[in-house]
Amino acid sequence: MTTLSLTRPAVDPSLDLEGEIRRLKDELHAVILAHYYQEDEIQDIADFIGDSLALAQYAAKTSAEVIVFCGVHFMAETAKILNPDKQVLLPDLDAGCSLADRCPAPDFAAFLRRHPGHFVVSYINCSAAVKALSDVICTSSNAVKIVQQIPADRPIIFAPDRHLGRWVMKQTGRPMVLWDGFCVVHEQFSQRRIWQLKTQHPRALVIAHPECEEAVLGLADHIGSTSSLLNFVKNSPHDEFIVVTEAGILHQMRKSRPEAKLIPAPPSSGCNCSLCPYMRLNTLEKLYLCMRNRQPEIVVDPEVAARARKAIELMLSWS
Repeated sequence: MTTLSLTRPAVDPSLDLEGEIRRLKDELHAVILAHYYQEDEIQDIADFIGDSLALAQYAAKTSAEVIVFCGVHFMAETAKILNPDKQVLLPDLDAGCSLADRCPAPDFAAFLRRHPGHFVVSYINCSAAVKALSDVICTSSNAVKIVQQIPADRPIIFAPDRHLGRWVMKQTGRPMVLWDGFCVVHEQFSQRRIWQLKTQHPRALVIAHPECEEAVLGLADHIGSTSSLLNFVKNSPHDEFIVVTEAGILHQMRKSRPEAKLIPAPPSSGCNCSLCPYMRLNTLEKLYLCMRNRQPEIVVDPEVAARARKAIELMLSWS
């Protein structure tokens, strides 16, 4: 399981980090990709910002020689699988994922042996080795569409997020065997805390990520991926929203709707934030250092990558 280290690297404080990052990007013929949950300053310097599906689609078609991935390990792995001949850099190798950590490939392989004949759908929040054991990958943006395209006579296994899997079952009417995993950020949101916020802000619409618990989703006016939540806020005639997902998305929401009132849902732990500790390991300093040193570099076993690529490419074609 990933061990978090919040130590910031030593960089000359007088250095123009943003200027140096842009210089190195040109020098390396690189592209900087960032997830919506990254720090604001990283989102602002990225060439492309998106959710897992959009980032995978962009990585599949980029002409850049070097991909600098500001996200977590499984995202950078996906970019490497789709670009085996390109260098993929991740600012901090410890930027993992609680979902991926809770689904080790050997345990998942044993789970599959106990359920033979099932079509295996794995959420993109998993390791390359788990992707290699899967028939198709999905994201929260396309999970419903993916499952709807599986032949009706095939039983389905869905991993590793039990909450997303349960929501997809409800949307599609397809029974599925669920791996018992969850996201440490999204599982902290509680029905009680959301009710309290709704009472305090009766005009606000509740928008939630499907990785949240079923009781929380039951209170939502809109459920969707990070990009779906962003688009909902951008296009809604309402101007007040309770946002039940990682708070990094608020940066882009504020850009698109500066006049809107955005209320981040607090987790049940009692803190006033809902930040993924893994996503926050990437910093502007680490981004600069990884580009300057061309490391940490993502490496995926070629045999594992070849099997995983089939499942990812099937997702892209079905999307």
